Amino acid sequence: MATEKRERQKANRQVKVEQQRKEAKQEAVKKRGLFLGTILAVVLGGLFLIYLTNRGGDDDTEATDSTLTIGVGTGDEGADDAGSTTTSLAETTTTTSLGTEPVSAVSAPPPGAGVTGETECPESDGSSERVTSFENAPPRCIQDAKNYAALITTNLGAFTVELDAAGAPITVNNFVVLARYHYYDGVAFHRIIPDFVIQGGDAVGDPLGTGDPGYSFSDELPADDQYQVGSLAMANSGPDTNGSQFFVITGDEGTQLPPSYSLFGMVTDGLEVVEAIEAIPTTAQDAPTESIIIESVTITES
Repeated sequence: MATEKRERQKANRQVKVEQQRKEAKQEAVKKRGLFLGTILAVVLGGLFLIYLTNRGGDDDTEATDSTLTIGVGTGDEGADDAGSTTTSLAETTTTTSLGTEPVSAVSAPPPGAGVTGETECPESDGSSERVTSFENAPPRCIQDAKNYAALITTNLGAFTVELDAAGAPITVNNFVVLARYHYYDGVAFHRIIPDFVIQGGDAVGDPLGTGDPGYSFSDELPADDQYQVGSLAMANSGPDTNGSQFFVITGDEGTQLPPSYSLFGMVTDGLEVVEAIEAIPTTAQDAPTESIIIESVTITES
């Protein structure tokens, strides 16, 4: 009987040992599974973060294009307008994107002089030298009793704009002063969006539109539903940030803009030239693939 009892005890101990080994093995497998699961979660989380980052960049670009705002680049933006870090074209004449993206033909205009201190009124006969940088906004140089018009001559033809000095005197004065200082001579239309606008006035020559005259001035905003095809208005980067960049509305999408842009003129002749500029192929950043240059802006008064 003692022998049988010892055998049963031995068998029970063996069963217990085997059970402990089995449980230890299961625990080890469980720990390895948790470890591998954690590693897998970290890897998948990293990949998902990269995906979201890339997708977020694409969404930002799409939002910029779809909202169709008329912005002025700041030089450090991610890109209204108009994504990525801004690169000045002061020393280069073209930019090329990867893949099959067409080449931008936006080029830097010839350099101009700079004015320090107070800005003086330019000569009304157009004899003043070209100036592209000002320390201060100009004084009032237009006269209340006169009407003003601008003949904008491009390498695709010319169009005439009647300037609304009564409705937007500050904006018209600024445009007249810059034109008479030949600020716009050699400057490109750097942004073209069909059925929306053509935009120019950046004397830096950057496809993203970072150029300004060195100062800004206050808005003169229209009432609702005042924009029309052929309207001339100022681009900006927010309230009261007008400088030199302007746009001409070319289609229905442009007429639906909110009244956030100073309206100061209307194309009265040569709208077909505006339409020809609008028809130029563009890159994904809305820069023309052919060089569209403002050769001169001639101001007349009556």
